[in-house]
Amino acid sequence: MPDDTDPTDADDPLAAGVPATGRTVLTGPSNAGKTRRTAAALREYIDRYGRGGVVVLDFAPTVVRDGAVLGGRLDRFGVPRVAWTGTLVAHAPRAESGGDPERALELARANGRNAERLFDAAPPARAVFINDATIPFQATGDPSPLYAACGGASLVVANAFDGDLGEGPVSDAERTALDRLTEWVDRRVRLHGAR
Repeated sequence: MPDDTDPTDADDPLAAGVPATGRTVLTGPSNAGKTRRTAAALREYIDRYGRGGVVVLDFAPTVVRDGAVLGGRLDRFGVPRVAWTGTLVAHAPRAESGGDPERALELARANGRNAERLFDAAPPARAVFINDATIPFQATGDPSPLYAACGGASLVVANAFDGDLGEGPVSDAERTALDRLTEWVDRRVRLHGAR
């Protein structure tokens, strides 16, 4: 039975490379297992500590390429209910813009505006799990609203794409957001290859 308390032993990982305290970001290319590992950590956290105070922020767009879903939402991996879930109905700016950089930036700005509503609505949390963490910041490159939303949490587990983003303002901002997110976390776990 979960005890609904904060973990005190960071040496017993929730998933490979993901301790039970601190801030971790999982990065890698498409289909490297970032979302799957985040979901595994979330399931293990809830099994150990309960769902009270657990917040999920899911920013993943659904992108289908060559008949395969790339990434996707955490709920694809059978995650349990948590105290609060904020799900962004996200655009995939590069994929949806038809190569038009202004259209891509417009879609990225819409993601950012809609994510702000989720940040504002999120309750204080003891643990935050974030899927596709850089999506809301593809227009600005500034993930500081995410830091504020995670303020009092003893655990943050995020994942983010780290691969060939191409060129243009959306790609540049996303690279900047990933760099800043990586500076903010305690550890970065790089995943490689397809899963």
